[in-house]
Amino acid sequence: MDADRQAPVFSEGRIEVSASPEVLWDVMADFENWPAWNPDVESVALGGPVTEGTVFRWKAGPSRLVSTLQRVERPHALGWTGRTMGIRAIHLWRFEPDPGGAIASTEESFNGAVAKLFQKRLQKQLDETTTKGLEALKRAAERRGEV
Repeated sequence: MDADRQAPVFSEGRIEVSASPEVLWDVMADFENWPAWNPDVESVALGGPVTEGTVFRWKAGPSRLVSTLQRVERPHALGWTGRTMGIRAIHLWRFEPDPGGAIASTEESFNGAVAKLFQKRLQKQLDETTTKGLEALKRAAERRGEV
């Protein structure tokens, strides 16, 4: 599972983190605690264990989303698909070991008529969300654990 690089809206980013891939994965996989470290997320309700096929509902900014876990590979990758307001999203996080800890990378794509219609505005929003999300994850992981 990868985000769609040909989608009308696509964003990716990466950041060095002074924490292990296991710590990064554990922070990201603790869905219901996202609001504690990610200011863009208001609430998350996970509908079961962190396994492929589990649905979670969440609120981020003005959007209410329903997402399904598609890739669950501790400590290397965590990804999901989701829908909101006519947008089909694919979001994937990867965590790779690095001499100073780990590299966290993310990619996300938006497809659908709404993504095409509001491409420029959504691209700007997604690029900002990508950067802020990586920085917030870095802070949370570095607070939580050692390399």
